[in-house]
Amino acid sequence: MRAPVTIAKSGAVWRESTPIASKAYGRALLALAEADPRIVCLGADLTGPTETDLFRDRLPDRFFNLGVAEANLMCVASGMARTGDIPFVNTFGVFASRRSFDQVTLQIAYPRANVKLVGFMPGLTSPGGPTHQATDDVAMMRALPGMVVMEPACATHVAPMLAALVAHDGPAYMRIKRGDLPLLFTAETCPPIGKGQVVRRGRDGWILASGVMVTLALEAMEMLAEQGIEAGLVNLPTIKPLDVALVAELAGEGKPMLVAENHSVVGGLGSAVAEVIAESGHALPFGRLGVEDVFAEGAGAPFLFDKYGLSAGAIAGRFATLSARNRGMSPVP
Repeated sequence: MRAPVTIAKSGAVWRESTPIASKAYGRALLALAEADPRIVCLGADLTGPTETDLFRDRLPDRFFNLGVAEANLMCVASGMARTGDIPFVNTFGVFASRRSFDQVTLQIAYPRANVKLVGFMPGLTSPGGPTHQATDDVAMMRALPGMVVMEPACATHVAPMLAALVAHDGPAYMRIKRGDLPLLFTAETCPPIGKGQVVRRGRDGWILASGVMVTLALEAMEMLAEQGIEAGLVNLPTIKPLDVALVAELAGEGKPMLVAENHSVVGGLGSAVAEVIAESGHALPFGRLGVEDVFAEGAGAPFLFDKYGLSAGAIAGRFATLSARNRGMSPVP
């Protein structure tokens, strides 16, 4: 039976026992802005859902709500960046990418404007169906020359990631789940832009993931351990520029590798990793787990992740199949 759609809690796809923190982005952005007067906050009538009510209430003179006009929002941000501001543009991921892609391309990416785009409710964490599900935003953004693309897996990684984006001179896009985020790592473990984080090494191969899929991969690793399969895990918070050296190094081991992403399998993290493997010349069992070549539907995230094969169980099943193929065996049922 389909789960009821409750927007406030629709994005939680992990176990109920998972420790979480709320509004990690909103609090981190405000703290950075209080220390750096160049930071300004822009939105498109989604102040609460993008956690920027904290910024609005504390620094109202540097908060700008452009209304439901995302194309104009991108143009205004580009202009403000040219005056020396560092605009953080906040909206849903599908509006930051698909709806305003021409303006992002020509007003932000092409002139290398120092604008930071933040897209909330990535992939199937949105209950709103195809109009609100950014399952193609990574593919679009990583195709833009000079555009950095990032996705935090953990609430404690948000603040150092934002600090790195402020220090980076150029356009960037960060996709992030709204509201609650899991508490997985310490802030010190957040890798710099362009680097991955080896969370755990495993005898039988690797799971590479970003965003909420890192939490689900950790759950999948426990399921695999019950089958005697020891998978390693890499968190890739920077999708572009990808940590090519790390991916090539792991591919060189020749062990099974599965990429798990909350995005279409077309053009996302899995595609980026596959490109590295192909150009490195390594041969290994490889798989991509994400939204297949379909539009999803409106429902709560747990239902959607299960139906479209993004759950922890799905990750474990796919990796077990890759592992069995590598050993010439049938997977454990």
